[in-house]
Amino acid sequence: MIDKRKLDRILKKVEKPARYIGMEINSVNKDLEDKVKFAFCFPDIYDVGMSHMGLHILYNLINEEDDFLCERVFSPWTDMEELMRQEDIPLFTLESKEEVRNFDFLGFTLQYEMSFTNILNILDLARIPLLSRDRGEEDPIIIAGGPCAYNPEPIADFIDVFVIGEGEEIVLELLNKYKEHKANKGDKESFLREILSIKGIYIPKFYKVEYKEDGTIKEMIPLIEEAPKRIEKRMVRNLDEMYSPRKVIVPYIETVHDRIMLELFRGCTRGCRFCQAGMIYRPIREKSPARLLDLAEDLVKSTGYENISLSSLSTCDYSQLQLLVSSLMDRFSEDNVGLSLPSLRLDSFSLDILKEIEKVRKSGLTFAPEAGSQRLRDVINKGVTEEDLITAVSYAFKEGWSRIKLYFMLGLPTETDEDVLGIRDLAYLVKDLFFKRPKEERRGNFSVTASASCFVPKPFTPFQWVKQDTIEEFKRKAHLVKDSIRDKRINFNYHDPELSYVEAVFARGDRRLGKALLKAWEKGCKFDGWSEHFKYDLWLEAFEEAGIDGSFYAHRERDKDEIFPWDFIDIGVSKKFLYREYERALAGETTDDCRIDCKGCGIRDCAMRGVFN
Repeated sequence: MIDKRKLDRILKKVEKPARYIGMEINSVNKDLEDKVKFAFCFPDIYDVGMSHMGLHILYNLINEEDDFLCERVFSPWTDMEELMRQEDIPLFTLESKEEVRNFDFLGFTLQYEMSFTNILNILDLARIPLLSRDRGEEDPIIIAGGPCAYNPEPIADFIDVFVIGEGEEIVLELLNKYKEHKANKGDKESFLREILSIKGIYIPKFYKVEYKEDGTIKEMIPLIEEAPKRIEKRMVRNLDEMYSPRKVIVPYIETVHDRIMLELFRGCTRGCRFCQAGMIYRPIREKSPARLLDLAEDLVKSTGYENISLSSLSTCDYSQLQLLVSSLMDRFSEDNVGLSLPSLRLDSFSLDILKEIEKVRKSGLTFAPEAGSQRLRDVINKGVTEEDLITAVSYAFKEGWSRIKLYFMLGLPTETDEDVLGIRDLAYLVKDLFFKRPKEERRGNFSVTASASCFVPKPFTPFQWVKQDTIEEFKRKAHLVKDSIRDKRINFNYHDPELSYVEAVFARGDRRLGKALLKAWEKGCKFDGWSEHFKYDLWLEAFEEAGIDGSFYAHRERDKDEIFPWDFIDIGVSKKFLYREYERALAGETTDDCRIDCKGCGIRDCAMRGVFN
């Protein structure tokens, strides 16, 4: 356990000491003796990590088991890290203030490629060797899961075990295996070999990669007989029977999302061609309204939150949304508990749902057209039209909303300047719809904000074959939009193209990037997802010193039959289907929602047609 006197002394000197003290409502403290100890790490600051639903699920799932315990650890902000290093305080967990290196497992959730340097920084602060091959019996097993684990190769040198798929399905199985292993006094090597039999487990040390002369992958070779050639993702089939927490930790300080997050379903049937989550989380699986109401009842009582966020990939696609929203409002509106929806699909927007939500309080509304023109929306298979936008915002303005946010992407495949300027045109269209209303019907101070991210091609999408725009091209397109807007009520902002370039390198990278990642961290790169801390020049130096050509990963069109670093992972959706969708994109052809008609994506035992037809 760390020296608490030292900790008390430095906490008086840092911003937001509540990030480090624990003891929040609904946190769990257990005796560390005779337990399998799991430290769950979100590799960013507390304010961000505590808003992650997966943390609360796994934290409570593990802690409800008598033989296991789960404690939390986050990246300390720069002021805290500096003082910890000065005072020689190793990284500790929030609950017991125990050193992280004394846990059996340190588990990372991988939500964003630009947090990879934070992982190295956390290992260093915890005094755990960075490279998997350098760790001994006394070091924790380093485990990682989450969406970025679907291409684990760029950080394969640093992680002992990857979990591919949904953590609720696998974590207790893994911990029970370790409990048996510990009782039998087995060594780490034998444990790692034993868990290779668990579906969804990938252990990089048991594989080697061979490359062709052109730098692409020749093959991935298992080094031992127990290592499977393909890793099949784990998936919860029945969400009503799945573990869902009835309480979550309530922070003392404001976090990114200070609200109850109610997960309606997993998966998506829309088939947006840029969206990784829509492919890796297939098939769609819903919770019943009765189950959701039951969970909401307990969560409101146990947390005191005054807002419930209905959270899923495309919330308005929940098949019983109208019933659920009406039921939640009937139950909680008198208690001043409101509802919020994340980014809305324009074609799913419902005036009735909007009216229900506004009973408690109004906030801004966010829509995601993604592309400025119908042609490009068809290319990406977004499935919404300008008429959908007109209908949705007209409903919103009629009901008294006046602040609208629109999300777009720059650099989508086949994009032209005409498509880019369509972002401006849609923003002006929204403004015109507001001011064409009679004066007596205009309420609030109008504003529309158009935000554009830089498109990053991701694994397991139909666009995994395409090249990313260059930094210069991103900037040209962004300024094309910005310079064309002449109205102060229309705001346009765009993401950092340099940051998106580095993200693209790691999104589709292979094991050779490990050297560059290590060099970047050694040069001082961390909190790369925070614009004020991102150091592009140091990343370029790291790539050069590691012999990495970033353009090979970001700016190169892939051949149809190229072997990708992630091809050994089976998500259920076939590569053949993804390429067929890529060809349809280039032809400007749309693909229907698979609830309407099965498209043969490869998912076995898919219940879509039985559920929705």
